[in-house]
Amino acid sequence: MMALVVTISAIIAQGQNQRSGKYAFLVGSGFLCDSTDSPACPVTAKAAQGESYEFSGAGRFDEESKKVTGAGTYTHKLSNGRVVEIGVWTADELVSFVSYGTAPGALLRERHASEKMLPDPRQAKVRILSEPLPAGGLALFRIELQSTTGGARKAILQVNCALGNVPPEHSIEGVQLSTEGNGGEFSESGSGRVIFLAMPGGVMSPTDGTGPQSSVVSHE
Repeated sequence: MMALVVTISAIIAQGQNQRSGKYAFLVGSGFLCDSTDSPACPVTAKAAQGESYEFSGAGRFDEESKKVTGAGTYTHKLSNGRVVEIGVWTADELVSFVSYGTAPGALLRERHASEKMLPDPRQAKVRILSEPLPAGGLALFRIELQSTTGGARKAILQVNCALGNVPPEHSIEGVQLSTEGNGGEFSESGSGRVIFLAMPGGVMSPTDGTGPQSSVVSHE
């Protein structure tokens, strides 16, 4: 078993240079919600005075073009827990993204990812490099908050996934929010999980295992 883990990790590392610069992301949603750790869904951004925003959603972006598509739901609560606003958020623009690198260990730990591993090492080589890899990073998205009452406003959503080579100052995973106007700053990351998934830029040959094929897997 240990040999298989080492082999898979080596294959994943070999494929890191084939990443396409395109990412998917989950914010307190999807398979993250199956975690047995502390509450993973939704993800909370808190203000100093105790107010909070809870987020769930998903999307994808292109690191080079800055294009992003993403959406989800949010709930705004006062410090006493009373809900004052609920609505939908949509991502308009990728402001910036700093990658911490892919994290093969996260792939091996996730139950859903481990279920996809095949017993045949030749098949595993193809499968792993043709699927998204968990990755860490810090992304800033320009989003719109659309309340169910009809109001809308712009904000910046910071998403930090603490996987890979994480800088000490960004060791806490989660989200933060800065709203335009008098909406306030929610600069404390509360509970919840987020993750980036690096999309593959190529696959290994399924026959001889000698190297990557020229074809590229499309995720459009």
